[in-house]
Amino acid sequence: MRPISYVQPDPEAWLGKFRFSIPIKPRYFETDMFGHVNNISYFIYFEQGRVEYLESLGLGERLFNDRNASVVADLECQYLAQVFKKDKLSLKVRVAKLGRSSFDLEYALVDAETGRLKATGRGAMVYIDKQSGKSEPLPDDVKRKIAAFEETEMA
Repeated sequence: MRPISYVQPDPEAWLGKFRFSIPIKPRYFETDMFGHVNNISYFIYFEQGRVEYLESLGLGERLFNDRNASVVADLECQYLAQVFKKDKLSLKVRVAKLGRSSFDLEYALVDAETGRLKATGRGAMVYIDKQSGKSEPLPDDVKRKIAAFEETEMA
């Protein structure tokens, strides 16, 4: 397997950067005829984790309201090991970078019992004005809350 650019400096150190996680229990309809979790389901897990992360910081209404929304600009997944319906999983989520009008998230799907990394993901969200469809600067209070939670300096 080729190295994943954002999993740095190594998988264990990268996993240590996460401060938020949720349990994931694969459902029957998310599996294929071999009992594997279907590749599209990982993106559903990422969405669930992203929404719960932002809500846990009290940012749900701030980033998704009548005037503004945060939309997915890109999203990717690296599949590292098979996942089955019976697996007990934990999804870790973190904001890795804040920009002027966007923020980058990283995801780690791990076996909750063994800690084995099953998949990684990353993506960007852009804060937009719903009427114009154009990006707008992230509110300063949003940046402050995320930076405080992640215990890091963020632009």
